[in-house]
This record gives sequence, structure tokens and C-alpha cells, in this order.
Amino acid sequence: MNAKRGALVASLMCAAMLGAGCNQPTNDTMAQRSTSATSPPVIAPAPATNAGARAVTAVEDTTLTAKVKTALVAEPGLKSMPIDVTTKDSVVTLSGSVESSADRAKALQVAGNVEGVKSVVDNLSAKS
Repeated sequence: MNAKRGALVASLMCAAMLGAGCNQPTNDTMAQRSTSATSPPVIAPAPATNAGARAVTAVEDTTLTAKVKTALVAEPGLKSMPIDVTTKDSVVTLSGSVESSADRAKALQVAGNVEGVKSVVDNLSAKS
């Protein structure tokens, strides 16, 4: 599901960037406007909305989620644990259950050490 969301966000970002380039006048158009007395005034393009910034943040969050999942799977003893990882504004949330408090602490440490993670929210439950 996260992979589909990531692909969708990436596609939307590409479309937004391509669309932004369509509003730029060409040199020929600018020359015509400056030499023609009857042409309407050149209006500056509207400022970019923060939709692009939200899309970038979503892609960054998806990337961080993947990095944290990869780090957890690479950690001996944690790779078989059902740990769910979600990210919002570079804050990672770990949910699920682990075998012990030591595993819980290790998972939090591993997630916190991933570059780009601002903080880790602990929603893990230890079986023992």
C-alpha cells in the first residue's frame, strides 16, 4: 500500500513540475508582448501553492518509512517482529508487538538512528 502511495505521490509531483513549466512564456512570446502596443500586460504567474511542498514531504516520509523498515529488518532479532512503521513530517511511529522490553528499546534505537528521523513515537507492546 505504501509503495502505491509513493508511486502516486511521485507521479503527482512530476505532473506538477511539468505543469509549472507550461506557464513560462517563451522568448518569442515575450518579444511580441514588449513590441506590441495593443497586447495585454504581462501578468506574473501565480505563486506556487504549497501542494508541491506537501508532495515533497509525503515522498520524504515514504522514503523514511522504507529506510526505517530496512534498518529494522537488518537488525538481528528484530527482522521477524511484526513492527508497523508510519511516518508523518519526519516523525516515525512504531506499532506492533515485540518479544521483550529489550527488543522494544532496540527497535526504538534503530529507528531513531536512521538519518532524517526527527523523533520516534513508541506504540510498541512487549509480550514479556
